[in-house]
Amino acid sequence: MEEVQAFLTGRIWLREHTPFPSSVIDHYIDKGFITPHRGIHSNVINGIFKTNKKQCRRCGCTQLASYHCAKCNGTCFYCRHCIRMGRVSSCTQLITWTGPKVELFTKHTFNWQGTLTPAQAKASQELLESIHQNQSHLVHAVCGAGKTELLFPAVFDLLARGKRVCVATPRTDVVLELAPRFQQVFPETTIHALYGGSPGHTNYAQLIIATTHQLLRFEEAFDVVFVDEADAFPYTVDDALQFAVQKAKKKDAVVHYITATPSNELMKKADKISLISERFHGFPLPVPRFDGLWDYDKHIKKGRLSSKLQSWTQECLDNGRPFLIFFPTIDLMERALPLFQQLDSNILAVHAEDPDRKEKVMELREKKVPGLLTTTILERGITIPNVQVAVVGADEAIFTSSALIQIGGRVGRSVNYPKGDLVFFHHGITFAMDKAKATIETHNAKREKP
Repeated sequence: MEEVQAFLTGRIWLREHTPFPSSVIDHYIDKGFITPHRGIHSNVINGIFKTNKKQCRRCGCTQLASYHCAKCNGTCFYCRHCIRMGRVSSCTQLITWTGPKVELFTKHTFNWQGTLTPAQAKASQELLESIHQNQSHLVHAVCGAGKTELLFPAVFDLLARGKRVCVATPRTDVVLELAPRFQQVFPETTIHALYGGSPGHTNYAQLIIATTHQLLRFEEAFDVVFVDEADAFPYTVDDALQFAVQKAKKKDAVVHYITATPSNELMKKADKISLISERFHGFPLPVPRFDGLWDYDKHIKKGRLSSKLQSWTQECLDNGRPFLIFFPTIDLMERALPLFQQLDSNILAVHAEDPDRKEKVMELREKKVPGLLTTTILERGITIPNVQVAVVGADEAIFTSSALIQIGGRVGRSVNYPKGDLVFFHHGITFAMDKAKATIETHNAKREKP
């Protein structure tokens, strides 16, 4: 029973996708330890999705398609939204564990030798107080403030009290950055890192680091959920992902948010807010400089780089400084790649659908490549010491003020390299560019106050 219990506790899973024989599932259904659910229904889940429409039991989507089902020889509805996780239809079963609770391991080791800055310590204590008072908390901290470190005391407190914890984020890159750091701090804790294509786990984990997509597979699992980078795409525009976070927590649990660029809506959600306007190393945030780059797209399409862009890249190469160059579209970036490779054949490009994205980022981190061309997929969750950053077409609509602030946050994160170049190449200065620069300067001004 322990294997089935460990796998299913807190999960909602397609019966046909479980790693156990059907006879085992039937046995525990008969004992009342496993509860089957219709894949498509019209019930309320956890009080968070009230509708009389048919909806997917896993993701809450009501925009369903119909087909003639050979299995039940009738018309079935199915959910297209979460189909990549296996098709949920009217005649499929989703199962949850309703048997005995898992006995939690509570003797955790807190293996962190660092010291929080006064600003970090204050925010960390405020977050811990909110957790004990069961109030939602927002940590609004600038890029490089050390948001992850200030979570450690709260997570340790929860683990030691036998609570199950989730740190969720919209981006796979952030999961890959966070998971090894948490595992190093909590070496005796079973931690699962869940993202698209991650290794399968059948054991029970008290701490889970996951993309918000992966939370679609959980239900009433967590005593506390932290959403890191809570303003990031696609979480902010996908109701199913927000539904997933609410469904994954236990009924009376609350959600805490961490980000450098909270929206007004996010500010209103939180019962309490902690603000950190300075980086952990005490140096100011790099302020972007604006540089006109006229007809850069036409130059690239004609097979040549603008002289400014070429000079900027060559300077990084000559000085051995790693770099990220952000592009507004994949098409423009891929057209530009061979032109940059004329400067150095090891320059690579990455985007969201790139199957080698994780490996390419690692190569930059290990100094095996000099720099990467990228889309906004790397605006968060990546720390490269001494990295220089350029945005090509910073005036394009995809580069919102929040995106530009996050992109700028890649520069100067290391205490050994607290400065660096941050340039917004543009056709014309936009409101988003001005707002990003003004926000960064405002945080720096607050940092300088006694």
